[in-house]
Amino acid sequence: MASSLQVGHTVPEFRLQGGQLADDGSFLRREYELGQTRGRPLVLAFYPGDETPVCTRQLCAYSEGLAEFQDLGADVWGISPQGLESHEAFARAHGLRMPLLADTDRAVARMFGIAVPGLGLRRSVFLVAADGTLHWKHVALLGTRFQPVDTLTARLDDLAAR
Repeated sequence: MASSLQVGHTVPEFRLQGGQLADDGSFLRREYELGQTRGRPLVLAFYPGDETPVCTRQLCAYSEGLAEFQDLGADVWGISPQGLESHEAFARAHGLRMPLLADTDRAVARMFGIAVPGLGLRRSVFLVAADGTLHWKHVALLGTRFQPVDTLTARLDDLAAR
């Protein structure tokens, strides 16, 4: 496993295909590029798999907390190794409102130092500042728990106060 990105360093550019459940119920697919978020903080939530118990609780919590993230000017992207068809079914089944990105070859997970050969990836959250630097991160050892919305919004609040 490559070493994880360090706080204060610039997050490398990446592009992934993804989709987002729209208000009209459609699933809007497009390419997501890190550089498109410059000027706004970004929460990158890496999760091992669609429709797994902990991942479902995590993504549902983040979706329910989207207004809190948006009040702090932040976007939230969920990233996992499944493809867009899986992400669409997952988003529809649980009403998930944030974009879900498909890192099918785990290249982005490797870039972030969270890929685990034979297992997928470590449940991780990275907060990227508006200038593209890494502000905060949490990389789980076991992945049976996730960082709650209030922890993430507190970290985003710290970022806004800088």
